[in-house]
Amino acid sequence: MTTQSSPTTGTPSSGTPPTGGEGDGLKAGLKNRHLSMIAIGGVIGAGLFVGSGSGIAAAGPAILVSYALVGAMVVFVMRMLGEMAAARPSSGSFSAYADQALGRWAGFSIGWLYWFFWVVVLAVEATAGAKILNGWIPGVPQWGWALIVMVVLTVVNLAAVGSYGEFEFWFAGIKVVAIAAFVIVGLLAVFGVLPGSDNAGSGLAHLTDSGGFFPKGPGAILTGVLMVVFSFMGSEIVTLAAGESEDPQKAVTKATNSVIWRIGIFYLGSIFVVLTLLPWNDPSITKDGSYVAALNSIGIPHAGQVMDVIVLTAVLSCLNSGLYTASRMAFSLGQRGDAPKAFAKTTSRGVPRVAILGSVVFGFLAVWFNYQWPDTVFNFLLNSSGAVALFVWLVICFTQLKMRGMILRDQPEKLVVKMWLFPYLTWATIAAISFVLVYMLTDDAGREQVLLSLLVAAFVVVFALVREKVQRQKV
Repeated sequence: MTTQSSPTTGTPSSGTPPTGGEGDGLKAGLKNRHLSMIAIGGVIGAGLFVGSGSGIAAAGPAILVSYALVGAMVVFVMRMLGEMAAARPSSGSFSAYADQALGRWAGFSIGWLYWFFWVVVLAVEATAGAKILNGWIPGVPQWGWALIVMVVLTVVNLAAVGSYGEFEFWFAGIKVVAIAAFVIVGLLAVFGVLPGSDNAGSGLAHLTDSGGFFPKGPGAILTGVLMVVFSFMGSEIVTLAAGESEDPQKAVTKATNSVIWRIGIFYLGSIFVVLTLLPWNDPSITKDGSYVAALNSIGIPHAGQVMDVIVLTAVLSCLNSGLYTASRMAFSLGQRGDAPKAFAKTTSRGVPRVAILGSVVFGFLAVWFNYQWPDTVFNFLLNSSGAVALFVWLVICFTQLKMRGMILRDQPEKLVVKMWLFPYLTWATIAAISFVLVYMLTDDAGREQVLLSLLVAAFVVVFALVREKVQRQKV
């Protein structure tokens, strides 16, 4: 079994001295308010604002069931991860736990796949943000804006973990306030009590008045699941960040316990508002985007520009968190000997500089691929990382099955967060995630993502197993 990282420094708990560098490992630089907002904002990605219209068009009002099913899956996965993170806070989170519970090959594989996922996300989000900024100030080319946002957020992450926390506090705060305001104003309009609304309000009528609640048939729920599942990625970031907080156990426990209402309000609540303000097949939902269409129906002036600001905030938040997450995973891999030792070095401020720069260099490279070869090289990167989120969730489930016994044996007093109905609900979640992966093979877009992601995952796992065998032979 590998050594466990300590909550604040990230140094191995067995007493091994910290890996070189000017500093002594990661610092507890995140405040409780930072962790709270990272936890709340982590479930609100740009995909919620941008992609929900396509989901509504594909499933109609039944998309609510799709969001509820995926939301339940995420709640269960977060509960499992919270159980392990509260007992053993670590900058490597589920990768470090997989290392301990399933073997070095598992921690190595899922850690590098997760790192790969996030550095590709950097390129996606930088490009999305650049498009919005280029629309506002066309004098700066789109690639120039992508470069600017990447450089600015790299500098933020290099300064200190508190800088990341402060930026994320405000970025996530804007998203949270925007969604909360949208839900409140929207519900008032739905029931006809919003002063000055252009939408008379039809109550719950729009949920069934255009072909019923299942206008595309019950099977469309599964199509909707495939379209919304990836917008939930990011919930687990708080368990990585907890390792750099003042009270990791408390932060993880609070985040895990609040995930149900966060998903309920931000996802189900906001989509419910859209579907009750407008018929699901209103062309403006796909043309303008679901949130802009809903705001326009009420008569909110400049709804498109307002939503652009909110989407840009969500993009910058995702970029900021993506760089943080990729660098901390690289740091943890370096610390466990699964990445170059330089990745585990920190500055006097507790910042893993090399891990950050290594992650951002690949991110810059991916941005360049996006502009040079968007339909070939970048498309391969995008699709080959597409199903990694589901792989991560599966690994968390299998790890928790084994880790529960290890925690009970070694530190039973640390089991302050418990997965419900263990092990039955854990196995049910594994079955649900596996079903989604198999069902993706029946979908044209999903099939390519699963097959390419499996190809990359197989390559990484084989490399990890061969590497482990060679290392054993050397001993």
